[in-house]
Amino acid sequence: MPRKGMRSVCFSPKISSSFFSPPSPLRIGFSPSHPSISDSVMDRTLEIAEPVIVKWDPETTTFARVTSLFYENRREAREFIKTVNNLQKAMHFIVKEDSGSEKLVRAQNLMQIAMKRLQKEFYQILSMNRAHLDPESVSTRSSRTSTGSSTSYNEDEDDDDVIRAADDSITEVEDASLSAMADLKLIAECMISSGYAKECLKIYKIIRKSIVDEGIYKLGVEKLTSSQIHKMDWESVELRIKNWLNAVRTAVKTLFNGERILSDHVFASSDSIRESCFAEITKDGATLLFAFPENVAKHSKKWPEKVFRVLDMYAGISNYWPEIDSIFSFESTIPIKSQALTSLVKLGEFVRAALHDFESAIQKDSTKSPVAGAGNHNLTIDAMEYLTNLADYSSILSDILADSPPETKKLMPESYFGFSDTEESPAPAISLKMAWLILVLLCKLDTKAKYYKDVSLAYLFLANNLQYVVVKVQTSNLRYILGDEWLTNHKSKIKQFAANYERLGWGHVIDSLSSVNPTAEDTPPEKVKETFKKFNASFEQAYKKQGVCVVPDNKLRDYIKVSIARKIIRLYREFYNAHRQKMVGERNSAVVVRYAPEDVGHHLSDLFFGNIESGSSSSFSSPSPSHSQPRRSAD
Repeated sequence: MPRKGMRSVCFSPKISSSFFSPPSPLRIGFSPSHPSISDSVMDRTLEIAEPVIVKWDPETTTFARVTSLFYENRREAREFIKTVNNLQKAMHFIVKEDSGSEKLVRAQNLMQIAMKRLQKEFYQILSMNRAHLDPESVSTRSSRTSTGSSTSYNEDEDDDDVIRAADDSITEVEDASLSAMADLKLIAECMISSGYAKECLKIYKIIRKSIVDEGIYKLGVEKLTSSQIHKMDWESVELRIKNWLNAVRTAVKTLFNGERILSDHVFASSDSIRESCFAEITKDGATLLFAFPENVAKHSKKWPEKVFRVLDMYAGISNYWPEIDSIFSFESTIPIKSQALTSLVKLGEFVRAALHDFESAIQKDSTKSPVAGAGNHNLTIDAMEYLTNLADYSSILSDILADSPPETKKLMPESYFGFSDTEESPAPAISLKMAWLILVLLCKLDTKAKYYKDVSLAYLFLANNLQYVVVKVQTSNLRYILGDEWLTNHKSKIKQFAANYERLGWGHVIDSLSSVNPTAEDTPPEKVKETFKKFNASFEQAYKKQGVCVVPDNKLRDYIKVSIARKIIRLYREFYNAHRQKMVGERNSAVVVRYAPEDVGHHLSDLFFGNIESGSSSSFSSPSPSHSQPRRSAD
């Protein structure tokens, strides 16, 4: 142990009224320079201190070398600390009067012995109580504020009594943790007040930094350079992201929080010491933890499917930002918070770029083959799966998109978005973004509908795909993002598409019955016969063509079938009931009157499952009207 000289002697401690105070020379009638006062104070102090300190000199006795003062007898340990504090005060008093005093040199030697002892004790408590002083045990304490006050040292009070009084329900592990923390604080305050702060901090920083670094390593956070991440395949990066997501909560809530509590408690007597100590202990581990998301965001391709892991990392920082801000509140830890904020910024940029790439991918989709049966396009399914998953991150996306709203309002009229967005009541940025992305999808689907040669199928395709979009919105968080007005507007568009499909696909069937008055009894038989044949041909033609169509959504399927059936069957039943008897005597009447109204309903009920082969004659091998047995009418 190097000799400290007068540095230790001249350090001015904060003197508590509970500590030993030498008598004031003025109060007993002597001048401050009177030698008898200094000598008597130092003589008495040395007489008390020397046997106490020498007993625990690790250089002179085997007992002191192999035995821990604080583990052997904690009451004697408190007396040792009290003795050292009194010795330091006496030295401070006498140095002002006689800095060359032989007694001062003697006291200084005793002080060095005491500091060696306390260094040894400080190291032993830190190293032997790693389990009891692990961040998880320490962080279970209610708050850093209560930690500083609940275990403050009082020389006149037994530490064990203080601990028991603090919480009767305390566990054994917490009890050991509190005892170790109280002892560390006691030693630290004594060494700091005696001018040995550097030696105390060196021990503390080495041991506690190793614990933090080991904790980060055990949490699976690797030290990876930007170039290393850039060279990895996405599966490897994703695995490390998962490790990071599991690690960040434990690191913030337990590891760093526990270290802050411990350093605040042990070095409560000095704000500057506890700040520098905590900053040095956590700097490397915290920087490594909070730099990883930045490296991922900067050096990964902005593929849309990667955005969810990036959003998870954004949430991993933003959700714990209040704790991060509180734990790293020192000025010296600002670089750590800056790193966390930088990662948030880079992650946000990644998300915005990925959304832009997603939009571009929709616009660049080049598939031209019509979907069989005018069903749902894979682009619709994939895009809405992506958007509904994005909607689960609505709060995070709101933060990311708040500062950079899309420029869609300049490109499209307000009505295109499906909800109101005025200057008086502006829509949130996330609502505009989601509405815009769905609009891009619908515009692309409108382009793909043009690949159908039959316009009726084009409208059914649009109805199917818009129904899929609306259902996805209605059954996900997109509903809360886009609102009921958006849903109402787009449901109305589905009905418009369905009506257009019905008009173009089945209008000629309805028209075949409109050439005669269905209930006019004076209609000539030839006209009736012609109408029956015209209906048969148009119905069979429509049935065969539309029989390959699919409507995957049950509600939309029933809506379209019921709408068609109500129009066709109503007219046909009136005509059938009014004129069927006129055809009874006709030759091949069964061919002329091919369908009863129930048969028409049966055929319509089979539609939109995509299982009717176009051109199959078997589809129309219905029994004669007189023998037809109704199954289920769509009327």
